[in-house]
Amino acid sequence: MASPLRVRPILRARGIGRRFAGVTALESIDLEIRAGEVLAIVGENGAGKSTLLKILSGVLQPGSGSLESVAEDGHAHDMRLRSVADATLAGIALVHQELNLAENLDLAGAILLGREHHRFGWLDTRSMHAEAARWLARVGLDLDPSTPCGSLPIAQRQLVEIAKALSANARILILDEPTSSLSARETERLLAMLDDLRRSGVAVVYVSHHLDEVLRIADRALVLRDGRMAGTLDRQAMDRPTIERLMVGRDLPPTTARPSLDGAPERLVVEGLVSAHSRRRTASLTVRRGEIVGLAGLVGAGRTELLEAIAGLGHEAGNITIDGYALTGSIAERVARGLAIVPEDRARHGLFTLDPVRTNMSMAWLPRGARAGFVDHGGERDLVDGMIARLRLRPADPSRRVQVLSGGNQQKTILGRWLAVEPSVLLLDEPTRGVDVGARHDIHEAVRAAATAGCAVLFASSDLEEVLLLADRILVMHDGAIAGEFTRDTATEVAIMGLATGGALEAAR
Repeated sequence: MASPLRVRPILRARGIGRRFAGVTALESIDLEIRAGEVLAIVGENGAGKSTLLKILSGVLQPGSGSLESVAEDGHAHDMRLRSVADATLAGIALVHQELNLAENLDLAGAILLGREHHRFGWLDTRSMHAEAARWLARVGLDLDPSTPCGSLPIAQRQLVEIAKALSANARILILDEPTSSLSARETERLLAMLDDLRRSGVAVVYVSHHLDEVLRIADRALVLRDGRMAGTLDRQAMDRPTIERLMVGRDLPPTTARPSLDGAPERLVVEGLVSAHSRRRTASLTVRRGEIVGLAGLVGAGRTELLEAIAGLGHEAGNITIDGYALTGSIAERVARGLAIVPEDRARHGLFTLDPVRTNMSMAWLPRGARAGFVDHGGERDLVDGMIARLRLRPADPSRRVQVLSGGNQQKTILGRWLAVEPSVLLLDEPTRGVDVGARHDIHEAVRAAATAGCAVLFASSDLEEVLLLADRILVMHDGAIAGEFTRDTATEVAIMGLATGGALEAAR
């Protein structure tokens, strides 16, 4: 915790409101950001968090209300942030949930973009690389500053974004879902770093769907619901049930009990799989009909690569069968055989963001829903409307463009695409990354329902809480191979991390 002497107001928002095309996104929001303190902002997707962050960081201007900068003597004056540049000059930096690195630049160029070092009219790359290396080390990345940004996996790009924000010496650091792509170890490193920043007097605004992180790091929490303030809690009043109830406006129902899988036939069988990303190691696994199997492990362990190889991307050797049928063809042929995959980066690799929900959700169904070569528009409409209701998509508008949906509703859209065709095998990579507690519950229930109907589910998640909550059986990966497995009854976070970091199965137990 920060020393009370360091905690003082540096920015206030009074009566902040914002409307888009007549729809209220925010209404009458009051908050205070204090130096040396972590303020968590929590709420379901669509609650107004992103709009509020954009106003605080100069991306948007408020439609009503005002921002005030508070001096050390307590005197306040109006703050008008007309642009991100204004916010940067005011010492405010925002790290977006959807990463925004210039992927054509190297790390030094991306971190110091707009603040490049010059010498005699030329870029001083040596100086830039030296400074970038210091900020990369601050977030625990041992990378060459000349590395191209576009070559990094999503977890490392997230940490580079944070290094970029820190390099601007921000006095207010706003983090939007900063751990959504990080492993447990990287999350621990980030939270420890935020403790250091807080002790140095930096104000941190922390937005996360991971309530365990909020409960650990936050001094106060502002809860938003439907664009309005549902409550403000100090540290003593914060607990998970209270926050969840304020966020969703209802008590979440208990987890649906899973049926016994004793004697269920094997549906997905993988033997000696070699992927293009991990030629040194092979992987073998099975998933039974109706079973949910989780892949745990640190970032870089090979979980994503294993899922992609099963789906046909980078499958170099080994046997894969669904219900005894060998998968040897392209991704399209595997999909036709009942395989479906929801990728980790939904915006880049899964969704057509400029198209509406209807198009995104029905495209896998269309080949089987066509009649005499013509689309059955009535059947398509019924399918999409039913899936929207089943997944509790908000707003329930099939014509709405996917680009403007919240992260949770985008994830529901791509999940609905595959649930609509009732796949035999469903592969999920980080199924609830950047998703709020209510949407996470809806997605988990939809996955459980698909498994109960006979689908074999294999998912990878960096969130150990999710793995323990959702999986019937857990496979732990290390260095491209499966290091061991646990049942739901024998798995613990300590045991999983023991295997994930290279420990023996006996030691993990």
